Amino acid sequence: VQLQACGGGLVQAGDSLSVSCAASGLIFSLYGMGWFRRAPGKEREFVAAISRNGRSTAYADSVKGRFTISRDNAKNTANLQMNSLKPEDTAVYYCAAADIPPYKVPPRIVHEYAYWGQGTQVTVSS
Repeated sequence: VQLQACGGGLVQAGDSLSVSCAASGLIFSLYGMGWFRRAPGKEREFVAAISRNGRSTAYADSVKGRFTISRDNAKNTANLQMNSLKPEDTAVYYCAAADIPPYKVPPRIVHEYAYWGQGTQVTVSS
C-alpha cells in the first residue's frame, strides 16, 4: 500500500493551496481518508476526514470553514483544499487511510488509521 501526498509549498498568509494524496495497492473505495498535520515541536493533529463514499466529512475546529476535503474514488485520490491560510497552518501534512464501515466518517485518532503517506510540507509566511 502506498499513499503519496503532494502539492505542498510556500505561500503567504491569506493564500490558497491544495494538497493531494494518490493511493495504490488497496481498494480505495473501502477506506475512509483523513488528513493530519504536524507542526514543528508539536504532536500530529487531526485536520479533516471523509467517509468511503465522500458524503460525510469532519473537520478540526481550527480549519472549519477554510479547508475542504474531497475524494475521487475513480482516480484513487483524496484532496485537501486549503483557503485563507494562516502562519499557524504551517506543518507537514499527512494523508491516511482507515478501514471503516460504509458512510462512517473516519475517526480523529491517529492509531485508528492503517496506512500513512510520507507527508508534504506546507509553509505559510506572514
